[in-house]
Amino acid sequence: MTAQEMLTEVNNAIYAICVGGQSYQVGSRKLNRADLNTLYKIKNDLMAQVAGSTPGFLDDCYVAVFDRR
Repeated sequence: MTAQEMLTEVNNAIYAICVGGQSYQVGSRKLNRADLNTLYKIKNDLMAQVAGSTPGFLDDCYVAVFDRR
């Protein structure tokens, strides 16, 4: 499975949690989905792999320069 395919699956899992909740019960069966924070960490790592870089301290950081003229 490629990093892009894994990223798609992680996004689907995050969506399922956001729409359906973290856990639910049907009759006597109970289902707990993956931890949302863990999924976000995996997502960030996979996004870095897809982008071709390693995750760093200042990833997703932008600088704006405003020059008075």
